[in-house]
This record gives sequence, structure tokens and C-alpha cells, in this order.
Amino acid sequence: MSDQQAQKQAAAKAALNYIEEGMILGVGTGSTVNCLIELLPEIKIAGAVASSQVTEEKLRALNIDIVDLNFAGTLDIYIDGADEVNAQLQLIKGGGGALTREKIVAAASNKFICMVDASKSVDILGREFPVPIEVLPQARSYVARQLVQMGAEPVYREGFVTDYGNVILDTYDLDVSNPIAVEQVLNNIVGVVCNGVFAANQADVLLKAGNNGVETLMR
Repeated sequence: MSDQQAQKQAAAKAALNYIEEGMILGVGTGSTVNCLIELLPEIKIAGAVASSQVTEEKLRALNIDIVDLNFAGTLDIYIDGADEVNAQLQLIKGGGGALTREKIVAAASNKFICMVDASKSVDILGREFPVPIEVLPQARSYVARQLVQMGAEPVYREGFVTDYGNVILDTYDLDVSNPIAVEQVLNNIVGVVCNGVFAANQADVLLKAGNNGVETLMR
């Protein structure tokens, strides 16, 4: 097992401390979340709101009830990973393409717990990992031109369609030095459904796993 995989498993195990029996849990998407899902049968949760079709299928395979967010109301906690995280617990998410559902479930939860391995911690977001942007198919070229005007380099994620039938522009060289501002600017581009900057819906708790254990950071 690689150090990174061991760190993901350690972060997922630490997240169990925030889950209580009978809870309806918001569950994210990605490799670290998959580690958490494998551990969920240890706790008798009432059900889960999934942030993607992939996560939903993994939860169903473990006989965990899937709850529609429209009927669940406000969730106690949402647990997910991230592609990048800064010192302010602001994130880039969406490498798996589930950013819109992830952002919806995060916004509908009282507490957002983020699990990462040490490699995901950065000083400034977006310098290494591109910002995924979900776009209506008809608006793909228009949105790409707006991103180029911002000094960024959008790349169409070929062969991929989101759960909502939209496309992804993975956006490189985007200035994310002010995450809250750039998140809003991206949201205001006509045709953008959602973007992968999680600044308005940043993490409340960060579980960062390294070779020396799991560090807990609070917003």
C-alpha cells in the first residue's frame, strides 16, 4: 500500500468520529470517500444523501439507504474529499466531475468535514490542479472564450458527461488568489452551472493525514 493510500484510509477513519448512529449523512465522491464508504457499515446510520451516481451505487451495494435531499432537509454533516485545500480551508473540488451535486449537499449541511492526504495541501489554489467548471453543452465555446479573457486555459474534458448531462471545462492557469471573488465571477458567466472553487461553501473541519497521523484543522 502506498503512503498516499494509507493517508487516505487514516483520514477516512478519523472522519468516523463525527458520525453518529441514526444520522442521515451527506457523502461525497472520490478515492478518499471510497475509503470512508467501506467503513460506514460499522455505524448504523439512518441513510445517506449521495453527491454522485457513483457514490450512490457504492452505498447501495452496502445496503445503505439512499435519501433524496429534497426530503432529508438540512443534514447534520457532509463528508467529502478535495483536490486542493489552502490554509483557510477553501477548496478546489470536481476532479471526478461531481462538483455541482457536491456543492449542493455541502450547502445543505450544517457542517462540512473534508478529508485529505498531505499532498492536497497548497499555499494558493489552482496553481497545480485545474478548476473544473460544469457548463451547459450549448455554452461550452462561449464560456471557454470568457475564461481565456480571464487569462486562463480551459480544456474540454472529452468523453465525460456529468450526472446532469453537462460538460466539464478543466481550467488551467486561473488566478485563484482570491477564491471567494473568483468563485463569484465564474458563477456569473452565462452558461456556467457550477465551478469547483469551494470558498463560499468551504470546509468547517479539515482532517489532513500525513505520515505522522491525522491533523485536525477548524475554520
